[in-house]
Amino acid sequence: MKEIKLFSNTAFKDHRGYYWTNWIRGCPKINFNHDKFSISKKNVLRGLHGDKKTKKLVTCVYGKVLLVVVDFRKESKNYLKYKKYILSHQNRKQVLIPQNFLNGFLCLSNNCVFHYKLSYKGKYVDAKDQISAKWNDKNINITWPITKPILSKRDK
Repeated sequence: MKEIKLFSNTAFKDHRGYYWTNWIRGCPKINFNHDKFSISKKNVLRGLHGDKKTKKLVTCVYGKVLLVVVDFRKESKNYLKYKKYILSHQNRKQVLIPQNFLNGFLCLSNNCVFHYKLSYKGKYVDAKDQISAKWNDKNINITWPITKPILSKRDK
């Protein structure tokens, strides 16, 4: 799905660890409103969530996650099709998720820190106004590497 953009960042690495730039104004050319982080432990699955007006630039700043992005545009030929990405602090990949796409991720490492950089017009679309689908929705049929993830009440 060409609407989803994948970015790779270079890093400086030495005996102390990693150092990389996550985002520079104008790359991509989007006005971001705010950032959010989630910290999860292994086997936590968050999502599938999205809305009609928010673009998200996401990355895993620590640990390793399996990110799934679902096209939720009913008029699209790719409706309910999905793409998977492995994001980690080691590969430093970022995914730009457009409006009307759902996303969810599974923490694959012992702990992970997931970063959302959000762009939207008007007020922030909070959980009660977001679009959600079950992580194991049979219409989407995502192949997850786990059968019993740790879920929130909302995601159950």
